[in-house]
Amino acid sequence: MPSKKEQISTLLKGIETGDPQSVTVVNESQYIQHNPLTKTGNVGLAELFKRLSKTNPRIEIVRVFEDDDYVFAHTDYDFNVVEVGFEVFRFENGLVVEHWDNLQLKSSGPNPSGHTMLDGAVEATDHAKTEENRAFIRSFVSEILVDDQMERLDSYIDSENYIEHNPNMADDLPALRDALSLNDKQRRYDKIHRVLAEGSFVLCVTEGSLDGVHVSFYDLFRIASGKIVEHWDTVDEVPPRNQWVNNNGKF
Repeated sequence: MPSKKEQISTLLKGIETGDPQSVTVVNESQYIQHNPLTKTGNVGLAELFKRLSKTNPRIEIVRVFEDDDYVFAHTDYDFNVVEVGFEVFRFENGLVVEHWDNLQLKSSGPNPSGHTMLDGAVEATDHAKTEENRAFIRSFVSEILVDDQMERLDSYIDSENYIEHNPNMADDLPALRDALSLNDKQRRYDKIHRVLAEGSFVLCVTEGSLDGVHVSFYDLFRIASGKIVEHWDTVDEVPPRNQWVNNNGKF
């Protein structure tokens, strides 16, 4: 029996082939689709994959993790546009019953510190610390990103080893502090919706705004020796309600 990670890899690769069998891991009668622009149910996915396959798409699954009934993947998409994405799937009784995603246009070059949106560590370690790391990131996002307690930033970040993958940010702590400052209200984190973890990797899904636009923040963190040492993210606009093709909501 393929693992949940393997089943999700097969499902996502179906975007390249358009093979309707790739979506059989989805429970059609229970499936809840949270991409507001994608029809819900197996038929919706099969139609989407068939349409996308005609554009000669490419998908690379860069890193994939499992958290009990959830699988979350970090992906590199090249079809109509080149995007970096996070995909989250929830399993029930061996089949996928729920899906969320967050997509951002891929940067054409490295950030100021020479890192791309996708490079870096890929394998989870310290599995015994999964719950400890989940709580740590929930606290970080709540205190630093939501409540703007910037005076506590040093207690969360390994300033000597921190690696930043955001295309507009750099590795050093002063640059991070400036980027996270909420004084100008350009980037606001308002509500944590989900925190998923496997060992040293933790993904936090948060609702907020960027330059006044309603967005979804997906932030992936790697933790080592009790501090954040690496960070990836995507920011995706939440479409206006009149553009949705399902009623399930982004979150």
